[in-house]
Amino acid sequence: MRVITFNTQGIEQATDNGFFQWMVEQDADVVCLQDLRAKDYQLDDKRYHPEGYEAYFFDAFEDGYSGVAIYTRVMPKAIMTGLGFEQCDFHGRFIQADFDNVSVASFSVPSGLKSAEAQQAKEEYLQLLKGHFTKTLRKRREFIFCGPLLIAHKPQDLSNWYVNQKVSGFLPQEREWVEDLFGDMGYVDAFRQVNRVDQQHTWWPDYNKARELNEGARLDYQITTANLRKTIKSASIYRGQVFSAHAPLIIDYDL
Repeated sequence: MRVITFNTQGIEQATDNGFFQWMVEQDADVVCLQDLRAKDYQLDDKRYHPEGYEAYFFDAFEDGYSGVAIYTRVMPKAIMTGLGFEQCDFHGRFIQADFDNVSVASFSVPSGLKSAEAQQAKEEYLQLLKGHFTKTLRKRREFIFCGPLLIAHKPQDLSNWYVNQKVSGFLPQEREWVEDLFGDMGYVDAFRQVNRVDQQHTWWPDYNKARELNEGARLDYQITTANLRKTIKSASIYRGQVFSAHAPLIIDYDL
């Protein structure tokens, strides 16, 4: 089972940059997209619906906000949208597809870079999201959560980490949140389960040569329940083409 997650930073822009042509060539079973910046009704055009995939969208109530999607080759048993709290549901930040043996979710987290208030809102959101992860542990099925946490977990996941310790995305309390998720809670960072190489980034800032110099951060994740740990076979970040400031994260599971 091949799962891809990708933060589009605008699905129209990513499509113009050739994302769907590339996606079809990857033979993925499930593709999770985030930050669509478009309403469901704006995505009727066939260019957003590649042949062989069913598409499911959860958009924000207001224009210009996130929006998430799941593309899948197999018809899911059920689709769930939202997590029951305003910060998620009003901004279109969670959609889940249930299959026979596993559920796959596409999620996003708000950025804290703009201001102290934005960072506070991000941290409040993370606590509510952790509540969902806690509830998930009580369910009798396996899960793969795909999306941008907008947090670099360890120094190996961020360029110039030493000077970024007071910047949103690498704050001590954010890293502690991630450490708890992959520590005491028992969730698995699927990428790091099979790829331990330093400086494997999924995002680069918008300035000249950032990608070329690999001055970026690993902000995008596939997070699995513990029982899926041994099913993770390979993981890679696609850098051959630029679809947005983020890069697609590709993971193969033996499912």
